[in-house]
Amino acid sequence: MSTSLKMEDAISARTFTIEDAYDNVGFGTFQMLILLYAGMSYMAEAMELMLLSFVGPAVQDLWNLSPRQVSIISSVVFAGMMLGAYSWGVLSDMKGRRIGFFATAVLTFVAGFSSTFSPNYYSLLLLRGLVGVGLGGGPVFSSWFMEFTPSPNRGMWMVIFTLFWTFGSIFEAALAWVVMPSLGWRWLLGLSSLPLIVLLAFYPLVPESPRYSISKGETDKALNVLETMARVNRKQLPVGRLVPYHNGGNRELEQVSDLQVAEAVHLLPNLAAVTDKTLRKQTGAQNISSSILILLSPSLLCSTMLLWFVFFSNAFTYYGLVLLTSQLSGGGSCGVHTTTNLLSTNADTNLYRDVFVTSFAELPGLVVAAAIVDRVGRKHSMAGLFGLCGLFLLPLLYRQPETFTTFLLFGARACIMGSFTILYIYAPEP
Repeated sequence: MSTSLKMEDAISARTFTIEDAYDNVGFGTFQMLILLYAGMSYMAEAMELMLLSFVGPAVQDLWNLSPRQVSIISSVVFAGMMLGAYSWGVLSDMKGRRIGFFATAVLTFVAGFSSTFSPNYYSLLLLRGLVGVGLGGGPVFSSWFMEFTPSPNRGMWMVIFTLFWTFGSIFEAALAWVVMPSLGWRWLLGLSSLPLIVLLAFYPLVPESPRYSISKGETDKALNVLETMARVNRKQLPVGRLVPYHNGGNRELEQVSDLQVAEAVHLLPNLAAVTDKTLRKQTGAQNISSSILILLSPSLLCSTMLLWFVFFSNAFTYYGLVLLTSQLSGGGSCGVHTTTNLLSTNADTNLYRDVFVTSFAELPGLVVAAAIVDRVGRKHSMAGLFGLCGLFLLPLLYRQPETFTTFLLFGARACIMGSFTILYIYAPEP
């Protein structure tokens, strides 16, 4: 009897963390289902953004728009994304990842599908701006997926996750090629919003992130998800009690996730005392405010500004290339006369073909990124691909033959996709 009690006491005294559980369970069927769900959202986001290559030229003649008015259609989407990127991050940190990406999916679908019926230019601007706000929540899906992924080979799985964006870009280009000549831009808008219905249909089955649950002190909820994960993957959880991290039973620390504390201590070793006494006791808006202040602290200000600049440069180049493809289609230039050419059937065909071909460029870009990211290193890989992208773009300062223009856009798109993907791996790493 005493031996049995001692064994029970020993088991109850043992603890394990989220990372311990993930190491035991591994990446299996459960994570593959999470990948498919999160990847579908990424695919839907890519489709909505790829629309920018087709909608502007399509409505310009219909509503007699100036080139400036056409460019504003794209601008409002990105302005909405800037607003949404912060708003959805705050919501998902305060209310949960599930609430965050459900709200983004609902807003993006409703606004995207409603824009199909836009009666005029200004209503289209409003609705596409709301689509942009919804698309700003895209990082919530990627964060949610990564929070289910074991640490080993996390970079590889991020590259695989990014493949869904490429699939969305390719599918949207193919869809436009089929739909636009016969049915027009309104049908393209409506059909492009349909993948979001899949996300909403399966939402009741989607689990909350165990990392988020345990950071809020909801250990039972986190344990339930881990048990489901182990059962689906046909593995066993470690023996013992789930804790945020091995801390000797300090209950005060259970209110903060292991990621928050680990990152804060690693990045600000000289502020460890502040982290222990202040950050761990804060929740909600206070915690978010503290995180921003930490990023802008003297110890991290330089790194923060550099990362912001690198993100800006990659985003500016990537989306610039997406929009540039429609302007340079058929070997044209960015002048006003290019728009007139787009009204012809031949120019329209060139546009769909060029966007389709350059979208395929993202596949070799991802392959190269996966091959060099661990061998060459994050920073050197990014710098090399970004510089190579610039070399591909340099000849486009002057008018080039149609085939050579497509080749240059293909090479530049491959390089910037690889650079952007590596950046998403590099930025969250401590």
